[in-house]
Amino acid sequence: MSETPNHQHRRSDHSRWIPMILSSHQTLLTLLWTVVFALIILYQRNAVDRVLALRRGAPPPRTIPVLRSVAFNLSDFGAVGDGVMVNTEAFERAVSEIKKRGGGQLNVEAGFWLTAPFNLTSHMTLFLAENAVILGIDDEKYWPLMPPLPSYGYGREHPGPRYGSLIHGQNLKDVVITGHNGSINGQGRTWWEKYRKKLLNHTRGPLVQIMWSSDIHISNITLRDSPFWTLHPYDCKNVTVRNVTILAPLSKAPNTDGIDPDSCENVVIEDSYISVGDDGIAIKSGWDQYGIAYGRPSTNILIRNLIVRSMISAGVSIGSEMSGGVSNITVENLYVWNSRRAVRIKTSPGRGGYVRDITYKNLTLDNVRVGVVIKTDYNEHPDEGYDPKALPVIGNISFTGIRGQGVRIPVRIYGSREIPVRNVTFQDMSVGITYKKKRIFQCSFVHGRVIGSIFPAPCENLDLYDEQGKLVKESTSQNSTDIDYEI
Repeated sequence: MSETPNHQHRRSDHSRWIPMILSSHQTLLTLLWTVVFALIILYQRNAVDRVLALRRGAPPPRTIPVLRSVAFNLSDFGAVGDGVMVNTEAFERAVSEIKKRGGGQLNVEAGFWLTAPFNLTSHMTLFLAENAVILGIDDEKYWPLMPPLPSYGYGREHPGPRYGSLIHGQNLKDVVITGHNGSINGQGRTWWEKYRKKLLNHTRGPLVQIMWSSDIHISNITLRDSPFWTLHPYDCKNVTVRNVTILAPLSKAPNTDGIDPDSCENVVIEDSYISVGDDGIAIKSGWDQYGIAYGRPSTNILIRNLIVRSMISAGVSIGSEMSGGVSNITVENLYVWNSRRAVRIKTSPGRGGYVRDITYKNLTLDNVRVGVVIKTDYNEHPDEGYDPKALPVIGNISFTGIRGQGVRIPVRIYGSREIPVRNVTFQDMSVGITYKKKRIFQCSFVHGRVIGSIFPAPCENLDLYDEQGKLVKESTSQNSTDIDYEI
């Protein structure tokens, strides 16, 4: 279900890129990252193709490395990888044995291993071999119900309990999910159709959810077709996600976010490809009064070296559930292509909390409708118990090194009188636009600055500084509104 850019179209556009490439040395770095990202796509697409079919005459599979002193094969516990037999009990017996031993490695060999949801344990490595596919049962009666997340107070789609995740863990330490690019497939299509037809009585579950845990490492696997959010670390510390491929259809796959760090601290997400039916990454920290009461921020998160596609939402989002606060976020070397939005911050009255100290560096936009969005009227609430006077604080956000082509609206910042956006900085920006009229850099109730010259011309709300940091022109009105909602 993944897609790659049209290389022939790119070649025809090279002549338009030449002046832009010469304009800044940072663009050369952008070009270098684009080449690297393309290699990542080619590698991961080939790996996904190998997962989809066990082809006759293929080379022998790679030997599964022993990453822990105790290691088991899933087939040793009676599992059959034919895509028909349900292997839940085999997974549970294997995890129980690893827990009894104080830790160990579970090898999932090549095959299609159908299962209902199961739990992990501490000091465990789940290793998916080449051509190994863990398949989630698509009948909701096999999925256990869990209480709502305490920082949400609501099942997100329905009141009351929610479905658990296919692969789940709580209060764990030292958990690794890795492999030779094996897959975890949630078979989400049945879930999506039932959701659209309003046939589900509870909120759909994520594909992988780890809660109240630390030292989590996820790498070298493919996650696809989740019923709901794909990878959801909740109130976790020290999480690394590296070299993963996350796939879902670009449409008719509702809420299939790629990675949602939620009230998490010390997270690295890097060197990955995400193409999904909602946000590629969405940083969260609770919903309205429940998130305010829970009070766990998402902080110290580094996102780098990603290729993302999202035709419904954004490549990287913050919010809209951010009531516990979000701070110290860095997003760098991000390539967003054929998407609705590139990066977005979304919140509303009632959220409370804050979004601050956010750094975006070296963003490349290729055929993106809106590049940068900050939205303060995302009015979606769990119930009527929220406080409309709980206003989020948004400030200290910087954008450095934005490049692109085929962008309709490079910047749209929806501050409001009650939720102004403060201390925003733009520097080193040159974006090829497709919309030739006025108001393509749109602002409302925003205070900030532009350092040096940028293209397109910024809105009048921003102060202008030269490259040496000297004020050239002060904004005459930082509260003016210049938002055209029709484009």
